[in-house]
Amino acid sequence: MSDRKYSDVSTRKGHVGLLAADGSPAASYRPGRTLPLRIELVRQLKRRRTQVTFGLVALLPVILWIAFSLSSDDETGQSVSLVDLAQGSGSNFAIFALFASAGFLLVVVVALFFGDTIASEASWSSLRYLLAAPVPRSRLLRQKALVAGFLSLVGVMLLPVVALVVGTLAYGTGDLVSPTGESLAYGTAVARVLLGGLYVALNLLWVAGLATLLSVSTDAPLGAVGGAVMASIVSQILDQITALEDLRNYLPTHYANAWSGLLSSAPDWGDMTRGLFSSVLFATVFFAAAAWRFHRKDITS
Repeated sequence: MSDRKYSDVSTRKGHVGLLAADGSPAASYRPGRTLPLRIELVRQLKRRRTQVTFGLVALLPVILWIAFSLSSDDETGQSVSLVDLAQGSGSNFAIFALFASAGFLLVVVVALFFGDTIASEASWSSLRYLLAAPVPRSRLLRQKALVAGFLSLVGVMLLPVVALVVGTLAYGTGDLVSPTGESLAYGTAVARVLLGGLYVALNLLWVAGLATLLSVSTDAPLGAVGGAVMASIVSQILDQITALEDLRNYLPTHYANAWSGLLSSAPDWGDMTRGLFSSVLFATVFFAAAAWRFHRKDITS
């Protein structure tokens, strides 16, 4: 086995490389092969945090079904709401579960996976060792963000999928009936529910970007996660203040429920398009700021 010693140097392209003591490049080092996605994904899937998060998301529809089973059906109001219709069919139940969780639970899921990316490594004092491997900072941030994005998408989509299964087993394959009285066939309703879940996931891109920015700015994962969740809550509160009028359109959560238009037989894609554009714009700014901050940050942990 070779006794050559290696030292870190900067290449002409600005990447960190390894040179042997005699000045020759280390053949085993390739910046593009450091921190493979598969390795990072397996590592994150083995964490108790990931397993508990997926477990709670999958358990929510079961809890809702139990709650409906224990509730009384005697009281009826003058108006019909999603709660009243939730037990009408499996698709109605899934729609209610998505509405009930999109404003907070799913925000926490996305904030947790992205807010924990860099901050957790810093809190474990392992970040400097990752960079000393050396893993280029841009690749480290990108690989972790890609894995966090995949886990977030799985976590968000897990809810409507499990809700559809639980609701269908409990309430059958009847038509989806909206509060306005419109109905959709079960097959169409399933597609709309899944499309609604995908919209929610994409609409939460701004939460992902903000959580990443906070993650590279602090060594406390809970601070990054909590900051992103708090920003979502504040935005939702401001969106309820009618005195702000058109200013509310610029809030990142203003179009969070635009996917409800999918419950119509002829969906209006206008608000959904504006919601996706707003989310992507906020996410781009936050991710760019996170990359800028991480490249200039002194790593001490």
